[in-house]
Amino acid sequence: MFLIKAAGIAFSMFSIIPVPQFEWKEKDMKYMIAFFPLVGVVIGITVYLWTMFCQALGMSKGCLVLIGTALPIVISGGIHVDGYMDTMDALHSYRDRERKLEILKDAHVGAFSVILLIVYYLIYIGAYLEIEGMKAAGLLASGFYLSRILSGIGAVTFACARKDGLLYTFSSSAQKRLVRILLYLQLAVCGGTMIFLSKGIGTAAILMSLLTFLYYWKKSKKEFGGITGDTSGYFTVLCEGVIMLTISIGGKV
Repeated sequence: MFLIKAAGIAFSMFSIIPVPQFEWKEKDMKYMIAFFPLVGVVIGITVYLWTMFCQALGMSKGCLVLIGTALPIVISGGIHVDGYMDTMDALHSYRDRERKLEILKDAHVGAFSVILLIVYYLIYIGAYLEIEGMKAAGLLASGFYLSRILSGIGAVTFACARKDGLLYTFSSSAQKRLVRILLYLQLAVCGGTMIFLSKGIGTAAILMSLLTFLYYWKKSKKEFGGITGDTSGYFTVLCEGVIMLTISIGGKV
């Protein structure tokens, strides 16, 4: 029962998918992070089915791409995009570490977050328009799973920048050893699927995701002294963009 509750917490926190509501207890949160990547599975399947639907009806590429871009934001409730925007504002404030951490918690939206979100989605949509075929769509769908697996691994491996907030609550409550094992098993399944779909592009997408993961940790440690919920969202969005670019470029090579 506690595993079902852990999955429910993950889906209620990181998606708009309706799940039964119950009181959050520490024992239920121990394994929540292990279920977090399954939100990416739902997003990936939805995007893949949307691609099949568009191809079956002969809908325009623009319709496929624009709605395909919107679906992950809608299903996740925009929580990761919010983290990306907050992190962009903090990083581009060029202030000291304590002030940057304050900006991460600030509910106001700054100019840099808006500008860089627009730039991000211009690049994302441009790359998406170049993707062709169901194998590429399968790789893209797998990417939503991969980004969340790596984000989960970071949450139970990297030091938190502060001793409050949801990430610290989930991370400190987690049964870290078992959660890491479950996440690494999911990483193997996801990576194997991507390589099965395309040995070259799948391998490239995995490697680029791992490099992005390393960059995320180095940047978070340098700028904030560790990770937060916002920087985890920033990584998820950034990783998905890197995967999109890798699949797009790889398909043309």
